[in-house]
Amino acid sequence: MPPHNPLSAWTFGPIRVRRCACGSVGCEQLHNKVMTDMSRRFFVGGAAAMLAPFALGPGLALAQIAPSKPRVLLTNLRLFDGSGQRVREGVQVLIEGDRIQALLGASEQVADAEVIDCQGKLVMPGLIDAHWHAMLAGIPEMVAMTSDVGYLYLSAAQEAQRTLLRGFTSVRDAGGPSFALKRAIDEGMVAGPRIFPSGAMISQTSGHGDFRLRTDLPRADNGPLSLVERVGVAMIADGEDQVLRRVREQLMLGATQIKMLAGGGVASMYDPLDSTQFTDKELRAGVAAADDWGTYVMAHVYTPKGIQRAIRAGVKSIEHGQLADEESVRMMRGEGVWWCLQPFFDDGEGNAYADPQRQASKRKTSEGTEKAYAMAQKHGVKTAWGTDILFNPKNTASQGRHLAKLTRFYDPLTLLAQATGVNGELLALSGERNPYPHTLGRIAAGAWADILVADGDPSVNLDFLTEPERNLRLIMKGGKVYKNTLG
Repeated sequence: MPPHNPLSAWTFGPIRVRRCACGSVGCEQLHNKVMTDMSRRFFVGGAAAMLAPFALGPGLALAQIAPSKPRVLLTNLRLFDGSGQRVREGVQVLIEGDRIQALLGASEQVADAEVIDCQGKLVMPGLIDAHWHAMLAGIPEMVAMTSDVGYLYLSAAQEAQRTLLRGFTSVRDAGGPSFALKRAIDEGMVAGPRIFPSGAMISQTSGHGDFRLRTDLPRADNGPLSLVERVGVAMIADGEDQVLRRVREQLMLGATQIKMLAGGGVASMYDPLDSTQFTDKELRAGVAAADDWGTYVMAHVYTPKGIQRAIRAGVKSIEHGQLADEESVRMMRGEGVWWCLQPFFDDGEGNAYADPQRQASKRKTSEGTEKAYAMAQKHGVKTAWGTDILFNPKNTASQGRHLAKLTRFYDPLTLLAQATGVNGELLALSGERNPYPHTLGRIAAGAWADILVADGDPSVNLDFLTEPERNLRLIMKGGKVYKNTLG
């Protein structure tokens, strides 16, 4: 008798599929391939559909409010357009569908438009967090490592809605299985920001993404994947061939850019902060695979040696880099590499760690943060902003405050431009893999209609972003309103 095939009869709703009875090896192989693909697609689609009934909690579902007319006119406002220039008056914003159609003079009339009186308040682009973990920010580390995947998605769906209500209309996801969440948001099943997913972080053995226990070692060449790999948080790859495979898998799943871990970190258990990870050839293999798909690699790395190796390999965005030296920063500037910095201050608002080694690593990165911001400005490096809130549900509510406190380094208008128009330029590096191929982070003709109306004056400070529930009066994404307390 032929061996039992668990996919020989598979039920999808009312449809029951049976394998071909001809018995040929070719038909059998084709059948197994099709059924495996169907089951994978069913799981991914099912995970997205599973999110639909869940919102912020009882009575707190976040609904889209579609305009009653084909166009919307925002009037009586002060405009920050995301460029970093001063706030303007005497302008109106005309929206049609999901994009901004035009900026008009204050006296121009528009027929057949729903008028929203902004009451003299600030109108600005939706915020962009360029280093966010949509699946991992709002849960503790042990919950992430031990929970069912379904629970992780439900938790992430709630956090996505909270993220949007904090005024963040787009995020670049820096690692985690956020593909189904992105799909559910794009299809309107749940509310949340636009997600640029990296998929699983690519890590070497013993690297920043190797969360296995010591008792899991050694792993045979054909050994099973670890839990973290199976869930899609990180993938371990050693050697050029494995790097190519793992990067290509994430691209197949829909990654808009690739995250490679090129050095030690704070959140990982075993790798020292000063360790350099992946060889030149391994990094180049990942960069080549991403480049072949028209996109780029972002690299987690802190130290000068790791930064310089990543840049030589063709990485386009250095994530963190708080231990950089002058030579590394000049190299970033010379090669046109982005520096995505986060405010890792020892002020009680960063990610918390109980382990003494991780606490020591956190202190080192905190000490390097001020120097990093100073060098970025001194050398004119293209600087993006992100939070990297990780395994810290108590800290996600402070997302806007992580931006506001950086006015110690930048004037508020420049800083707000960093979290809107500048971050939008970084997201556009995804090229043909960009799932939202219009301008983000700007209020200009043709840009996505991702708009906030706020009580605040960014020429003075950004403190209004620390209390979004009170100060963000209207939140619009893609021309749909998710919050309006203008009255």
